[in-house]
Amino acid sequence: MNYDLIVIGSGPGGYVAAVRGAQKGLKTAVVERENLGGICLNWGCIPTKALLKSAQAYNYARHAEAYGVKVADVQADLGAMVDRSRGVSATMNKGVEFLLKKNNVDVIHGTATLLPGGRVSVDGTEYQAQHIIVATGARSRVMPSMPQDGQRIIGYREAMTLRTQPKTMLVCGSGAIGSEFAYFYQSIGTQVTLVEFMPQILPNEDEEVAAQMSRSFRKMGMKVMPSASVEKVDIEGDVCHVTVKDLKKNTETVIDVDVVLSAVGVVTNLEGLGLDECGIKHERGKIEVDDYYRTSVPGYYAIGDVVHGPALAHVASKEAICCVDAIVHGSAPKVNYQNVPGCTYTTPEVASVGLTEKKAVEAGHEVKVGKFFFKASGKATAAGNTDGFVKVVVDAKTDLILGAHLCGDNVTEMISELVAAREQGITARQLAAAIHPHPTMSEGVMEALEAAHGEAIHA
Repeated sequence: MNYDLIVIGSGPGGYVAAVRGAQKGLKTAVVERENLGGICLNWGCIPTKALLKSAQAYNYARHAEAYGVKVADVQADLGAMVDRSRGVSATMNKGVEFLLKKNNVDVIHGTATLLPGGRVSVDGTEYQAQHIIVATGARSRVMPSMPQDGQRIIGYREAMTLRTQPKTMLVCGSGAIGSEFAYFYQSIGTQVTLVEFMPQILPNEDEEVAAQMSRSFRKMGMKVMPSASVEKVDIEGDVCHVTVKDLKKNTETVIDVDVVLSAVGVVTNLEGLGLDECGIKHERGKIEVDDYYRTSVPGYYAIGDVVHGPALAHVASKEAICCVDAIVHGSAPKVNYQNVPGCTYTTPEVASVGLTEKKAVEAGHEVKVGKFFFKASGKATAAGNTDGFVKVVVDAKTDLILGAHLCGDNVTEMISELVAAREQGITARQLAAAIHPHPTMSEGVMEALEAAHGEAIHA
């Protein structure tokens, strides 16, 4: 069968590309070997948020008396939490199926292989298309020191579907995935040790944000070990003997846990795709593309985790729109990789965009920094969650917002204001002049911006 556009992969990059293509009048098909929605919807962004919501509900119930509510016999039921999480994913999966059907996108189930001449083979059946987009995503990286067996040494998929709650767990890697799972399991009563190779947890975040998260995690009872590495894991019966090296002291410690979760990043799904056979250039697990996601071979494109850039769902979706619009119109607004927000959905949450204070100074900017701590927030105090702050980094000469770094309750819902301001060139004074409703957490953005100019009332 002939198509104008075939998209391989139905994650947040793939299904968005397919829907956009159909909206633009292209006869479109999407190929998926597993479940519609990809990793994000089925094994990543969405089901983890469902688990984290369950943990939040459990902790509210545990501390209900602090809010004047008496609750007896509060228990965490991991199996029920997992069932709810899987149900949320199933609902969203049906939603993607509906979107594709509504937009007349054909769904081809199976494993795709690229062929020269604008062809795609799906389990032996060939399809032709003028344009082919690769959006095959990524999977959990397996480290030699932690070979995953799916039971004692696990990846994010198994962590999402455990039926029995481990008493102890070691999480290796403190990026968004590792930190979220560490928080979830610690919240429901598992004793967690979080190991991070870099000098701070959440290595991509501002140093002060990382320090706040370390304090919050430790306050929960979690053991946090930055500047450390997992050297090996010896499994003896039901126990994992984990050798952890302190990189500063050059000493080793053996930590015994029930389960080890490897959260040390992802590796792209490019094996067997036929890139070399088609002459498509790629290096170190990434396909080479231009600003419109065109590969080295005309008619073939790539978006999402398989190209260079942040491996984030919202980035993949944005790349999908840019790619398809460029196919149809010849050009399109390019993705601004300097203005990509990052979010971590722990408690407190973390959200950031732009340069950290350190990187801004290293880049030669003269900066003004404004901070607002949520302990001064009426809304945060009323909610009982005052950990965290808003920090803004402002160019002293232009007053443009170089970066924003938030840690606190619901800050992932607040970062978009700062992303939009940066995208449109709105200055710190201009954004601070906008009336922010009281009482809200978002007042902290206004207060931090005013603090950068020495004019904050409450900061």
